[in-house]
Amino acid sequence: MDVTEYTVKDLFISSVILRQRIISRRIRKISKNLNLLNNMRQWIDKIEIQNNARAHRICQLIPAQCPFARTIKLCDRTLFTIPPLCKLNPFYNEFVALRFRALSYLADDCGEDISCYC
Repeated sequence: MDVTEYTVKDLFISSVILRQRIISRRIRKISKNLNLLNNMRQWIDKIEIQNNARAHRICQLIPAQCPFARTIKLCDRTLFTIPPLCKLNPFYNEFVALRFRALSYLADDCGEDISCYC
């Protein structure tokens, strides 16, 4: 075996090992970020609705529909449509569930009319 082949082979193996280390570091960073997201999701899910002032505030802050979805028209002709971007929010499902819990609290426990929030 030639000396140059041996060093090329060693360089290749060391570069593979280096790449694996870099990838494992990136995976650890990503998993750390996902843990933070999961902790935030759990915190939002644990919010309890215990008074109607808080429930009203939640219903006012969290919209029933995505506020970014738009259809831009000019003279009855659709120029372009902006799709609902709320699904890109990593906490979208938790916020919708929180709003639903607030609406349920107002309707079931307080007996209030919630039609203004729909």
